[in-house]
Amino acid sequence: MREFIPPAARFVDLPADFPLRRGGTLHGARIAYETVGRLDEDRDNAILILTGLSPDAHAASHPEDTAPGWWEEMVGPGKPVDTDRWYVICVNSLGSCKGSTGPASVDPASGDPYGPDFPELSMEDIADAAAHTVRALGVERLACVIGTSMGGMSALSLLARHPGLARSHMNICGAARSLPFSIAVRSLQREAIRFDPQWNRGRYDAERYPQRGMLTARKLGMMTYRSPQEWDSRFGRTRITPERRRDTDPFGPAFEVEGYLECHAHRFSRRFDPNSYLYLSRCMDQFDLGDSCGGTVEDALGRMRLERALVIGVETDLLFPLRQQREIADGLAAGGLDVEFLALDSHQGHDAFLTDTDRFGAPMAKFLAAL
Repeated sequence: MREFIPPAARFVDLPADFPLRRGGTLHGARIAYETVGRLDEDRDNAILILTGLSPDAHAASHPEDTAPGWWEEMVGPGKPVDTDRWYVICVNSLGSCKGSTGPASVDPASGDPYGPDFPELSMEDIADAAAHTVRALGVERLACVIGTSMGGMSALSLLARHPGLARSHMNICGAARSLPFSIAVRSLQREAIRFDPQWNRGRYDAERYPQRGMLTARKLGMMTYRSPQEWDSRFGRTRITPERRRDTDPFGPAFEVEGYLECHAHRFSRRFDPNSYLYLSRCMDQFDLGDSCGGTVEDALGRMRLERALVIGVETDLLFPLRQQREIADGLAAGGLDVEFLALDSHQGHDAFLTDTDRFGAPMAKFLAAL
């Protein structure tokens, strides 16, 4: 078990006894965050970015860490999220292994990593921890909460549980609840990790590590992050040339698409803690905004206290299909909110907000310029 903390990460301590929604309490927990831009005197130009499952808090380069961030094309001076105007806070989700307290962190009670003893995590816990971080930084009201993928879920939870904390919301490839297909995929990912003998019921280390399980889990994820159209146009049925084949197994990778998945999975497998993967993916499955708010999704969305919202989905998204973004937009509009909904025709699927940034940049910049 290992944490992977960006060099410029800063930290906010959570309350000494931080209660979790499904039972259990965290003691001495913290949230990792980074900021870009400057908070103005009125403290009303802050934007919070809530991430997908695996990113850290380093969304964009800045003087303290000049390495490109995971959303480098979108956040920075003169970019769609313009840090010449906005003070951008990006937090690493509670339960992650990128600086915020999670299964890879040391349990102060035992002195060892939590591992499988970490309490059950919920999207509501992630939202509450992010809200606490915002207030700890001296921001009483955000100009906007931007949530991408899983961050779209935690953003909706934050807005429901902390009414008035934000003036506006941008939900990008998000959802108000998980659908059966995405639950099934994540279930198989967790099964791949848990059934790897090296997982050892969550008690692994660098020498005995569930590498095969992590590789399989990441490949399953990658298949849903992109679309069949992209796989066709990018790889077709192109085969790996004999001189490039390293695997002598006759059933090993023979097509370029297999090689791509293998390469991507290897890059990820040792850069994210397997137990964190299990906890975060499970809390995505469990999330239902309606259940969280004691009613229906429609009721919960209709009660959101916001001025404006922008909801963006992608027509080729398999993991968070477009109808889920329509549900969010329709629910917000039913409450009388000024909502803009965009269905983009990118072929790059769920990850289009990361890879097809030209299509997302213009509507995001327009929305923020009007705030």
